[in-house]
Amino acid sequence: MYDHLPLERLARYAGYSPYHFARMFKERTGLSPLYYVSSHRLQRAKDMLLRTGLTVRDISLEIGQQSLGTFTSRFAARVGMSPAEFRNSVQYAGDQMSSLRKLQDWRSSYPISRLPSSVHGTVSAEVPFDGVILISLFAKPIPEGLPLYGTLLSSLGHFHFDYVAPGTYYLLATSISWGTRTLDFLLSHATLRTRSKAPIHVGPGSLVPHQQVTLHPPRLDDPPILISLPLLMNRFLNRIAVR
Repeated sequence: MYDHLPLERLARYAGYSPYHFARMFKERTGLSPLYYVSSHRLQRAKDMLLRTGLTVRDISLEIGQQSLGTFTSRFAARVGMSPAEFRNSVQYAGDQMSSLRKLQDWRSSYPISRLPSSVHGTVSAEVPFDGVILISLFAKPIPEGLPLYGTLLSSLGHFHFDYVAPGTYYLLATSISWGTRTLDFLLSHATLRTRSKAPIHVGPGSLVPHQQVTLHPPRLDDPPILISLPLLMNRFLNRIAVR
């Protein structure tokens, strides 16, 4: 079972004062130390939901959350579905990948958008890749909760989001190679990913600079991918179906 980790203890492990440790940690990851720790605990909960037969209550206790209600609400807010729904998603996630692979209307050749208040750019990868790319704009520098804007790409290359409301966003992306096992992309431990630690500011009618992002293998300071990828895939398939 995970113990409570106060900031003072984390800072002591690193040999810094709590203030300096928190400041340097956020500069490096974009998140506070305690938020980062809570994210990894939720990732551990996702693992246990799919790899064990423990009840949701037992899992909440294992990650140090005494209140089942609090655990369930936090999980749903940051993963996009309840713990029970996430556990059951393994039943249909593979079918969604099959549907995406058969899809013809990807609209993969996007013209470069010059509309005001659009966020556009190019996705590349450090290693050869063939599969689905999920790219989104989030309110925080961590892929959790439902994105404010999001889409799927069938290949590396151009992306854009038009008519983005004024605000501050973080661009995050991950990928699923064709043939990836369902459990592997549900937990997303090894998927290529990228994220902007610097925020993207969109003003009324403003022109946002071109964004160049590169998918890379997981790094030690990357936060976990908490958002349910099947949920994003399902939203995309539903949007395609009504066009």
